[in-house]
Amino acid sequence: MANIVYIATSLDGYIADKDNKVDWLHSISNPENSDLGYDNHINKIDALVIGRNTLDLVLNMDCEWPYNKPVFVLSNSMTSVPNNYEDKIFLVKGDLKKVVKSLNLKGFNHLYIDGGITIQNFLKEDLIDEITITTIPILLGGGIPLFGELEIPLNFTCIKSEQLISSISQSHFIRNR
Repeated sequence: MANIVYIATSLDGYIADKDNKVDWLHSISNPENSDLGYDNHINKIDALVIGRNTLDLVLNMDCEWPYNKPVFVLSNSMTSVPNNYEDKIFLVKGDLKKVVKSLNLKGFNHLYIDGGITIQNFLKEDLIDEITITTIPILLGGGIPLFGELEIPLNFTCIKSEQLISSISQSHFIRNR
C-alpha cells in the first residue's frame, strides 16, 4: 500500500499561480509531446484522492475527463457529484487515516494524492509514502504552494533525480519511516 504524490511545481514551489491557473506548466517547449512519466505513474495507481478545488480545476479544463481510474473527492460541502460523472467521481470525507483505510479495504492500495490542500493535509498526518516532483524552471512569485507547515519534520530519501526535456527536472522521493 502506498499514497503517492506526482506533481509539477514552479522553481519557487508553487503548483498554481496567483490566479489559481496552471497555464505556466506549458511554458517549456515539448516538441515530442512527452508525458514526463505520467503514464507510468497512472499505471501504478488504483485510484486518485483529490480535494474539491482540484476537482473544480479539472472540470473547468477544456478537455475530456482525464482519468481512467476512480477519483475520490475529499469534501465536507459536496452532497452529490456532477451529472454524468457518477461512475467516475466518489465523495469521501472525515479523518484521513480512516478514509485511506476504507479505500484500502475496497482494494484501492496505491492512491494518487493530488491537490495542494489535500497533499498538505496528508503530509500533516504522515500519510505520504512517495513524492515525485517535476520542477518547471519558472518563478511565479506567489500562488498555491505545494508544501505547508508541519508539526514535525518528515524525512524522505531521493532515489532518483533526472533532467527531462529542455530544463525540466524530476525527482523521486521515498518516505523514511
